[in-house]
Amino acid sequence: MEEALRALADPGRRRILTLVRSEERAAGEIAAELPVTWPAVSQHLRVLKRAGLVSERRDGTRRYYRARPEGLEEVRAFLDGFWGDKLQRLKREVEHG
Repeated sequence: MEEALRALADPGRRRILTLVRSEERAAGEIAAELPVTWPAVSQHLRVLKRAGLVSERRDGTRRYYRARPEGLEEVRAFLDGFWGDKLQRLKREVEHG
């Protein structure tokens, strides 16, 4: 979870995740969408891949990336813990309101 949180801390990496959330995209396409150098994009992609947040597929010399929602499961479970009790209390209040 720590690696995923560190990866998500950077706005550029969050932007990349948004770009590849619903479709696989080539590294060059991703780079064209960001106002940073190609080496910076490459580093961001490595961090995201190491954190388990994106998958990589190679086709010849091209690399394609896609978000891995399952890489966020542990982070989501952690964050959901903050709202679970509050949602249960709200539900009780509405039902007994």
